[in-house]
Amino acid sequence: MLFPWAGGGVGDAVVAVHHHLCADDSEAGRMTAPLRFDGRVAIVTGAGGGLGRAYALMFGSRGAKVVVNDLGGDTKGQGKSSSAADKVVEEIRSAGGTAVANYDSVEDGANIVKTALDNFGRVDILVNNAGILRDRSFARISDTDWDLVHRVHLRGAFMVTRAAFPIMKQQKYGRIIMTASTSGVYGNFGQANYSAAKLGLLGLSNTVAIEGYKYNIRCNAITPVSGTRMTEGILPPEMYEEFKPELVAPLVLWLCHEDCEDSGGLFKAAGGWFGKFRWELTEGVLCQKSPKASVSPEEVRDNWEQIIDFKGAHHPASTLEDSALLARIFQRNSEKQNVKSYSTAAASHSVTGPLSALGVKLKPSSFTYGAKDVILYALGVGVSTKDENSLQYLYENSEDFMPLPTFGIVPSQASAMGGDLFSNIPGWSVDLTKLLHGEMYIEIFKPLPTSATVNTEVEVVDVLDKGSGAVLIYDTLTKDEKGEPICRAQWSLFIVGDGNFGGPRKSSKAVPLYDAPQRKPDATEEVKTGIDQAALYRLNGDRNPLHIDPSFAAMGGFSQPILHGLCFYGITARIIMKNFCGNDARLFKAMKTRFVKPVIPGQTLVVDMWKEGSRVFFTTTVKETNQVCLSGGYVDIVDEDRQSPSTSSPVQLLSTAVFREMSERLASTPGTAEKVNAIFLWNINKNKTKAAQWTLDLKNGQGSVYEGTPKNGERPNVTLTLEDDDMAALMTGKLNAQKAFLSGKLKVSGNVMLTQKLQTLLKPQAKM
Repeated sequence: MLFPWAGGGVGDAVVAVHHHLCADDSEAGRMTAPLRFDGRVAIVTGAGGGLGRAYALMFGSRGAKVVVNDLGGDTKGQGKSSSAADKVVEEIRSAGGTAVANYDSVEDGANIVKTALDNFGRVDILVNNAGILRDRSFARISDTDWDLVHRVHLRGAFMVTRAAFPIMKQQKYGRIIMTASTSGVYGNFGQANYSAAKLGLLGLSNTVAIEGYKYNIRCNAITPVSGTRMTEGILPPEMYEEFKPELVAPLVLWLCHEDCEDSGGLFKAAGGWFGKFRWELTEGVLCQKSPKASVSPEEVRDNWEQIIDFKGAHHPASTLEDSALLARIFQRNSEKQNVKSYSTAAASHSVTGPLSALGVKLKPSSFTYGAKDVILYALGVGVSTKDENSLQYLYENSEDFMPLPTFGIVPSQASAMGGDLFSNIPGWSVDLTKLLHGEMYIEIFKPLPTSATVNTEVEVVDVLDKGSGAVLIYDTLTKDEKGEPICRAQWSLFIVGDGNFGGPRKSSKAVPLYDAPQRKPDATEEVKTGIDQAALYRLNGDRNPLHIDPSFAAMGGFSQPILHGLCFYGITARIIMKNFCGNDARLFKAMKTRFVKPVIPGQTLVVDMWKEGSRVFFTTTVKETNQVCLSGGYVDIVDEDRQSPSTSSPVQLLSTAVFREMSERLASTPGTAEKVNAIFLWNINKNKTKAAQWTLDLKNGQGSVYEGTPKNGERPNVTLTLEDDDMAALMTGKLNAQKAFLSGKLKVSGNVMLTQKLQTLLKPQAKM
């Protein structure tokens, strides 16, 4: 209940860079479903005990048909027996699963795969787990010790995988696991043979991942730490007991599930903990002063500290990324040295296809705009003279005249399009008729000038392989005439049909999306777009005929021209700013969303909004079709808690008397703070401008009421914002809290339920 003291309760599939594509559908539904392997056939080598047994049992319990392979030898690779595999098969069958045994050596990989085909007709999953140990210090390793370890681990995995790969390729599906080791990553005394074989398995895994990707074959390597017969006597006794094989199996099952798209990774599992390895590369130093100059060992020595400095390190995920990164480093270092610049294209001549775009940068380009451009953009995203406070965006002589924050997109887009981004990609010819706008992010560092000449830098930061297409992600940074950053934007573009090139599926560089909370929206507003909205918005620089020419739109499969995605992006931003920023552009920090469906000029947008802290989540839907056009979106606003109240205003506030009485009531009701144990911050506005802040501290000591924000760096549990007059009306019972909340007069963030504990202090008839 909210405020019980006041008597209320609250319960283009064509051209251009601006439309709508949901590259990744929401995964919320499948995240809650159990992982099943019904109809899948899994081969697990070395499955007679330890880790292999744990994998086989779990696959069997989840519906997979399992081939349990085990030669039945000892940990040194000697001997042979069928009993180990037979016991695991019987365990699976006794639990209601399906399994068959195979007793071949992994060097006879074709026979193992044949067992799967003869019994089940296919092979979907292969876990290369078989292994032995022959530990010797390096000086004492015999040829037999070396060869036998490599034959079982590396050659064995190769033989089974080579037999399974063509089958997986033909059926366009496969999941493969290679079992590496931290000994291969870091080395280990007495295990030169073992560590070399294990690191070899990582290389094998990475190559199989690359070659199998376009056939929907995913391959990953793992480094498990577990108490098995191979680690008995090596792991400390307490670790041996606690690090059970069953705690590694969940990672293997996830990597082998059809929903898992990761490939070419190296993952670690230990005692229920899971993590991922990655390569790291320093920025390094370009010691060669010009393209034909020699380099001396002394120059390497003199730059050694910088060469090995991992500050600002890079994390290439493939050979192609490494080559593109090297090209970028050459370019950057040569520019720093002010010598003849290396050509990015020449330095990355071995890189072709989408990954050749990585690191491509355009020279900073300038963009000049004035009041007319600012006003035109505001009109383009639907600002009307009918709107309250609209003149600050429509009239250059208004005292508060300023650009809308999303106006920062205009110079950003002009720089990328004017700089001809795609012609600067050396090894990839992009078909612009297959280009869609997937996601958009903008971040404002300081208020945009009303007129200026700004400079914008453009850099491609990532390229993703989505199978059906490639995703190009590029950042823009816009700076003012002093060289100070004004805003940053990130564009995510989807190029249909250019996928399956072996690149990564996910990006660490992309600004993430977030789903809206699963509750009723805090605010909802409808806005009808104009029939000429696209015709007006295109004058901001995006003159794609898709948005104005019916015949051109028909070529793209649309019955009529569609609205620019960035137009309804800007409209949505304006609605959120109105509802949660008091229509003040200075309180707008950043916005991210995904374009999902097109909008036709004249249709009605419905913006649902949820505020949590300083973030407003939103979803925008087309009312006429009930289809979501913007999803995963949020706007970050300047935290109201950090805004300084106006101290220079001589205006007397009615609410001052409320807080004085609140203080008196607190003093007369000992024990209140102990019962409530929370801090409340009140933002009091006067004519939509912050006029005062009051803190009600019911957490420390006997409690206190004082003007200003919480002391000692404390954060409020609840923040309440409203006009001074409305505060007085609430406390005298003239304004219903529920109606105030629903109408937007009262804004509450934090733990709303705590407000019901304030009944004693804030009941009606406060002495005004």
